Amino acid sequence: MRAVVQRVSEAAVDIDGTQRSHINRGLLVLLGITAGDTEEDLEWLCGKIVRLRIFADPEGQMNLDLQQVHGDILLVSQFTLHASTVKGNRPSYIRAARPEEATPLYLRAKQRLGELLGRPVRSGEFGANMQVSLVNDGPVTIIIDSQLRE
Repeated sequence: MRAVVQRVSEAAVDIDGTQRSHINRGLLVLLGITAGDTEEDLEWLCGKIVRLRIFADPEGQMNLDLQQVHGDILLVSQFTLHASTVKGNRPSYIRAARPEEATPLYLRAKQRLGELLGRPVRSGEFGANMQVSLVNDGPVTIIIDSQLRE
C-alpha cells in the first residue's frame, strides 16, 4: 500500500463537473493499493498518516500532527501510484490490486483514518475519473509505502 501525502491549505475532488468533496487545512492522501496488501498494511499506513508531524508549531517547526491542528483528510484512490516504467514508455499497472480486492481496502482505509482522526474523512469515488485540485502548503509532500516501512 502506497500513499502520497500532501499538506494542503485546501483541496477538492470534482466528478463530472460537480464538487464531490472539499477540505481546508489538512492532508490530501492519494492511496494506491497493491495486490496482496493486508489489513496489517492498512493499519500501519493509516496510523502513520494520522500521526505525521508535518504542521508548523508556533516557532515554525514541523512538530504538530493532523489532530493538533484540527486538520481534515481528503482520501483519493490512485492505482497509478504502482506504475512500473522499467520496460518501455507505457507504464504497467500489473502490481496494482484489481478493483474487487482494492475497493474494500480503500473503504476500510477511509473508515480507519476517520476512527484515528476522530471525525469523518472526505473522499473521492473509487474508480471514478476525478479532477483533484489542491493548494500544497509548503510544499510538503511525503511518500509512504507499507512494504518499505521507512
